[in-house]
Amino acid sequence: MASDLDLTVLRHSTNLGPGRAFATGFTHLATVLKPDDFVVTMEGDNTSRPELLRAMFVRAGEGYDVVLASPYLYGGSIEHTTTWRVILSRIANVFVKEVLGLNGIATVSSFYRLYRGSVITNLQRCYGSGIVERAGFECMIELLLKLVYTRTTISEVPMTLDTSLRAGKSKMKILSTIAGYLRLWQDAPRWRAGASSPLAADAPVASPQERAR
Repeated sequence: MASDLDLTVLRHSTNLGPGRAFATGFTHLATVLKPDDFVVTMEGDNTSRPELLRAMFVRAGEGYDVVLASPYLYGGSIEHTTTWRVILSRIANVFVKEVLGLNGIATVSSFYRLYRGSVITNLQRCYGSGIVERAGFECMIELLLKLVYTRTTISEVPMTLDTSLRAGKSKMKILSTIAGYLRLWQDAPRWRAGASSPLAADAPVASPQERAR
């Protein structure tokens, strides 16, 4: 029952963008998060289906630190959206992976992710409690870069993104989002350097199989 949940609602008086929303959430988590906790982030428009969490937790049980829900992974798809939107999304996906060195990851911008609490805590040590700096939709790629730089183990599960389920209209503005993607390239060296500070540089890198033992 929803009434049994212990909920804390964090609000902004005006829309500051998804990056600021995530930063506020992560700042709050810095005070309450335990290493064995899990953090789930998802779209607020009804397109992130809760039933997919079972598959994501299976991957976490195999030892992965972060699990992404991916419409571009084999078995995933994007349905009931315009061809133009799909083409733009795929071009942006390929561009970001090639320019920023995120090859091997199928989807770089999805909000729907599962994180171990220890991963969030490590990012907070390296980058501050809010973790993300960018206010726009490019904040998800920023966060993914920081995960890669801190040598986090990442896996993906296929997701069907059905836009007919979307409540309301998408808030993404194509041109400003592309500009945000380009600015990530400028900040990437600084974030890479930040990952070598507090804990990440000294932490041993364990394979997912070792973590699952």
